[in-house]
Amino acid sequence: MFDFNRSNIEGDFYILTYFISVLIVFSVLMVLVVILNSALKSWISDGGIEILKVLRRRIRLPVILLVIFLSLIIPSSFFDHEIRPLGPLSTVMSVMVIIFVSWILIQSVHLIKHFVLTRFDFEEKDNLKARKIYTQFRVLENIIIFLIVVVALSLILMSFESIRKIGVSLIASAGVAGIIIGFAAQRAIGTILAGIQIALSQPIRLDDVVIVENEWGRIEEINLTYVVVAIWDKRRLVLPTTYFIEKPFQNWTRTTAEILGTVFIYADYTIPVDAVRKELDRILESAVHWDGKVKVVQVTNATEKTVEIRVLVSAADSPSAWDLRVYVREKLLAFLQRDYPQCLPRARVVVDPEKYGRGLAT
Repeated sequence: MFDFNRSNIEGDFYILTYFISVLIVFSVLMVLVVILNSALKSWISDGGIEILKVLRRRIRLPVILLVIFLSLIIPSSFFDHEIRPLGPLSTVMSVMVIIFVSWILIQSVHLIKHFVLTRFDFEEKDNLKARKIYTQFRVLENIIIFLIVVVALSLILMSFESIRKIGVSLIASAGVAGIIIGFAAQRAIGTILAGIQIALSQPIRLDDVVIVENEWGRIEEINLTYVVVAIWDKRRLVLPTTYFIEKPFQNWTRTTAEILGTVFIYADYTIPVDAVRKELDRILESAVHWDGKVKVVQVTNATEKTVEIRVLVSAADSPSAWDLRVYVREKLLAFLQRDYPQCLPRARVVVDPEKYGRGLAT
């Protein structure tokens, strides 16, 4: 390991110089770590101290190993190539430094995301801003970690001279193969780019209520290449991210979690609409899911047999709106059956007695 190809005196001198340099570099790096730790403590608010403790606990081992390897590599780089104390081990140690740096960066990304997301309550009713931030950080976290891994692997491969030469020769003769691979990976790359576009433009967010493929559900996961929609009956609909870029779909909570519930009642022409309005007021007084903002009764259509009465009520979110619609529909039907049974839909037949005779019943 320490074959300097010099006299013993010169070899001992280089060994001593190297180890003294290692101690100096190690001391300097540890001082920098302590200073950085103190700066983070003063910069992060009291609420973030716990996050800092978690970060320090997660990266303590890779930081210590990184300092040790840097302390061994940095002094060695100042020696001539023929007398470098580490010899062939310098390449291995360089690879380890890359791994430890990547490890620290990935853990830092995880903790930064956690630190930001703890400031937003995902469970509250009006969680539009929280869903927006969650969506951005979930997708961007995957992108950043992917880039860190790709860069780390590239640097590791470039650290070995033999692999670097092989890579250069392969690149020089891989023009046609590159074109073929490019065409084959076109859809995969397009899917990844669609995931990035969703993170930036956000046509959908986590926990959005959507209707896709004629199914009602919530956005459960958003990844780089696919989106998982939790259907109301516990099924999961998995769609490529390109679906939400290329195809139309309904997003019920795009701008707010609030939503209007619609109830249609079909009744006879004799139904008193004002009585329905008063009954709706009475029903909503005891409706726990009504947010007190919207209550409308309108005759929206009239056919040859019935009139269509549309009832609009508002709720804080889509699950509450669903329960409210069911509750209002049940109570209005009970009201018609109890107080106005003659106003339920009916078919009328009128027979002209002069034409068919007085003995025919109408």
